Amino acid sequence: MRPKALAIGCAALATAVVLSGCSGTASGGKTKLTIGLFGNFGYAELLKEYASTHPDIEIQDRTASYSDHHKNLAAHLATGNGAADIEAVDTGYVNQFKATPDKFVDLNTKGGDQLKDRWLAWKWEGSLSKDGKQIGYGTDVGGLAICYRRDLLQNAGLPADRDQVAALWPTWQDFMAAGKKFQEKAPEGVKWFDGGPTVLNAIVGQASVGYYDKSDKIVVGDNKEIKAGWDLVADGVQSGLSSKLLYSTPVWNTGFKQGQFATVTCPAWQMAKIKDQAGPEAAGKWDVTSVPGGGGNWGGSYLTVPKAGKNVDKAVELAAWLTAPEQQAKVFKSAGLLPSIPKLYDDPAIVDYKNPYFNDAPVGKLFTDAAKKLNPQYQGPKAGDIQTAIGNAMQRVEQGKQNGEDSWRQFVGDVQK
Repeated sequence: MRPKALAIGCAALATAVVLSGCSGTASGGKTKLTIGLFGNFGYAELLKEYASTHPDIEIQDRTASYSDHHKNLAAHLATGNGAADIEAVDTGYVNQFKATPDKFVDLNTKGGDQLKDRWLAWKWEGSLSKDGKQIGYGTDVGGLAICYRRDLLQNAGLPADRDQVAALWPTWQDFMAAGKKFQEKAPEGVKWFDGGPTVLNAIVGQASVGYYDKSDKIVVGDNKEIKAGWDLVADGVQSGLSSKLLYSTPVWNTGFKQGQFATVTCPAWQMAKIKDQAGPEAAGKWDVTSVPGGGGNWGGSYLTVPKAGKNVDKAVELAAWLTAPEQQAKVFKSAGLLPSIPKLYDDPAIVDYKNPYFNDAPVGKLFTDAAKKLNPQYQGPKAGDIQTAIGNAMQRVEQGKQNGEDSWRQFVGDVQK
């Protein structure tokens, strides 16, 4: 899952079941638990539900931007102070944190070894340290689709039916070609996609090898699949298909409200962001269809319990509850986050679910089908930082500061450092 651009500290908590201090014991002798998140995990109602059935506990969530959240967590772990009782970690950062498992509770010592069959095998293994310690319980997986504005495609003379739309772009080359047709008749000020980094992240997520090989060597500079994707997106940018907005920034959020782009790469968690930013007036205008190239993954997270917390056992209990099948099913329906629990992929309540905001798109089938085919890409220790760097590199192209080749060379040099 990925972030909202929102940075806060203890004094400004995003969603609070009960407001109180920042650690330890709450008023009335209750135990206060904090949970550090980035973006919309779909937990607001779940945290209220848990607090109502556990009257001895008060819960606060602390939400920050994606990059700030992970940087702050690293700093808090290094000093042994300031971390929440539960901390979310994105798949792009989990390898970095599981390299220091002594900073986290080994969930296998708290009953996790009895729960591991809940999750996709690769999801469980993704947060295991090399010496077998389990630092996190899996929340969602990303999967990939494309979300699009039906009305904007129709206004430009393209089909709006999701099956016909998917037929426009079996490959990313076809996606760009469709974009060039769109721009010929597009409404004034509207571009084909939101920004190059968002499209590029999907292409990277489909590659057989990403930024690292399995020995943790950075190989992106020699990765022909990623370079071909870079060249394709850079060409699309230079052909005028991009709104030049960097995802999860305030201007990107405004782009949804103002209808500045017709398509956006859409991992399952993206649906919650679109609904949050586009608002109720855009309900039914958005739809979901399959992604060019098929398959792939972008995102997904884990809930970890830092060892320095004052209420470790109760934090572990809450983390296990939030990631249990029943709660993951609720989050899928409320926020669209795709469960990491395979038994739910055959549950009619999930598979048959249609999202009313997205024109009743059959997102249950679309994303569970994708999850069954998902072959996860290996993520190295600094994959999240490299993802940020490649996004910044594409932004330099969009802003006219560098051409595609020069920006690529700078990016490769930067990550090698």
